[in-house]
Amino acid sequence: MKSILGYLSIVLLVLLWSCSSGDDIVDYSNLVPEKSESSKTAGYSEDRNVYFGDLHVHTKHSLDAYLFGTTASPDDAYKYAKGGPIEHPLGFEMQLREPLDFYAVTDHGFLMGNLEWWADPNNLTPGTEPFKNLNAPENRTVETMATRGALFASFLSTPNDFYLMGILRYLWTGDQSRALRPFNADKHRSAWKDVIRSAQEHNDPGNFTTFVAYEYTTSMNRSGENVTTFNPRGTGPYEGGNLHRNVIFNGNRFTLEPFSTLKSMNPEDLWTWMDGLREKGVDTIAIPHNSNGSNGQMFELEDWAGYPVGKAYAEFRMRNEPLVEMTQVKGTSETHPLLSPNDEWADFEIMDFRVGNPGWSRPDGSYVRQAYLDGLSLQEEQRGNPYKFGMVGASDTHTGAISDDESNFHSKVGILDGTPQSRGSVPLTDDEVQQVIDISNISGGGLIGLKKIGDAYYSNPAFRQWSASGLAVVWAEENTRDSIFNAFRRKETYATSGTRIKLRFFAGKDLDNSPLSDENLIKKAYSKGVPMGGDLIGFEESPEFLVWAVRDSRGAPLQRVQIIKGFVENAIGDPVGRPNERVYDVACSDGLVVDPVSQRCTDNGAKVNLADCSISSDVGASELKTYWKDPDFDPTQKAFYYVRVLENPTCRWSTWDAVKRGVEPRPDLHKTLQERAWSSPIWHTPET
Repeated sequence: MKSILGYLSIVLLVLLWSCSSGDDIVDYSNLVPEKSESSKTAGYSEDRNVYFGDLHVHTKHSLDAYLFGTTASPDDAYKYAKGGPIEHPLGFEMQLREPLDFYAVTDHGFLMGNLEWWADPNNLTPGTEPFKNLNAPENRTVETMATRGALFASFLSTPNDFYLMGILRYLWTGDQSRALRPFNADKHRSAWKDVIRSAQEHNDPGNFTTFVAYEYTTSMNRSGENVTTFNPRGTGPYEGGNLHRNVIFNGNRFTLEPFSTLKSMNPEDLWTWMDGLREKGVDTIAIPHNSNGSNGQMFELEDWAGYPVGKAYAEFRMRNEPLVEMTQVKGTSETHPLLSPNDEWADFEIMDFRVGNPGWSRPDGSYVRQAYLDGLSLQEEQRGNPYKFGMVGASDTHTGAISDDESNFHSKVGILDGTPQSRGSVPLTDDEVQQVIDISNISGGGLIGLKKIGDAYYSNPAFRQWSASGLAVVWAEENTRDSIFNAFRRKETYATSGTRIKLRFFAGKDLDNSPLSDENLIKKAYSKGVPMGGDLIGFEESPEFLVWAVRDSRGAPLQRVQIIKGFVENAIGDPVGRPNERVYDVACSDGLVVDPVSQRCTDNGAKVNLADCSISSDVGASELKTYWKDPDFDPTQKAFYYVRVLENPTCRWSTWDAVKRGVEPRPDLHKTLQERAWSSPIWHTPET
């Protein structure tokens, strides 16, 4: 009996020693003591400056990024964002056309840092043998695509090696990763500490801002039912509808570990954790992404347990998720042609597959504009509005390097899509066709799309639908964490498809009393109205809207500015309003005017030469600025308004790939696109 009690005492001591709470807060403010955000920087402006950045970047600490050949560190990623070169997993150099203003490394919290340990030849942990020397130089080649695909297809089941001590640790901590023999908590915390250290050291108030962040990677299962536990051999983080979020910290105090899906697959548990951090003085926001791949589950009208959402849920979600990532490499989630049949520009960079799943993603419940409309409907029913979020864009790069340039697209996941052939934009040689046939018979080959289409192309449906997108943009007083994070909170943000359009959007009363040429135009707009992300209450007649867009000097000229309106209207006999939408062109290039019936600009005739991707040089605008009133304004209606700015057409990345290889563009892909920017909405609510 004494020996048994002694053994149990030892086990308990081990648990207490090795399982300290991952929620413990550590202060890193002294890591780089010479840098302070306590005073205004040289670029401070009360009228606010525009800052471009990316809040969704993966490095070697993410399991899938390392699996697909990425060995770049967070330090490498931040150096790249500041304008330096970085090496692609296939060996070529990547570099931005222009540095960014802010950046966040968001490695997956799920098993963060463990795959690099599994690949270490000195690691003898059972269950990790297939990963040994995975990214040794001789193994980082295109020829390893099938092997990596097979590992990706099976990695959820590979570490399914539970043991007694691990199970006890799981029961003590509630973290299922502790039950897996291959999981190394020290490596996990070390990787997270490296993410923190790198962000702290590269943060340079006034010049370049970093955010400590990570990705919370969760989903629904294939049947659409809620997933509440992690099952290594069945439903897991890469199954079903995507419900992924990036969690962004403000300040200099962070947890010992990220809250991952191995603690809970339920996003509401993540929000509860975030609320708990806020009570400790640590503020965070979560940014959902790839709703387009959620199979209708990102913007449902029920909570995780299946109950109808109400005011408490709406406040809970908006407190923690004030923004949505609306565009990125894996597609744009503004709207879908099936949801917005009267919007001629709705079919833009749509990825209609689920994330990590070959199934089609249901549009209903997956797109941002519909979520905005559903939010108004819920308000009509006195249930609050859980979808009153601002917009940002991002890249979701898994190489450390954002790929936002259509003419120099290096895609997302390294070795798997790092060449024009592998992403399906140029034809294969006969030898490559035979290689596809051989690889397709290997387990995992089908996952990465190594099958023929016709007799010429790789056919991965995701890769060919991916996009050179996007950017998060904010209006903030200065380039510091506090200032930019405050912009996130008030939703004075917008998204772009990768272009660096500068966009202002205001609404209020008597804004148009100031001429558009007034040098104090913005100061007066702030004093008389609200910017993007703001609220208007009880207007009896249409507010004045001010829109001001300036082209990206490296991009195409501007073609038009539009305002998208969503509203609820009551038909006779309806107890609550029905959602509806309209698209208004409000400013046209080249002196063209808006047709009062169609509410559209006449096309300016901009063309693209598909032989060399040159564009019309004599049409389009460098700037579009206007006031606008809603001709259909109804003071009794709840409504939202957001801006969409369109450039002249240019070549899509897949066409650029073809032009550079001297072949015809792939016939089943869009040849051109119109780069664009989308503002966060301004909401109007009638007085009650």
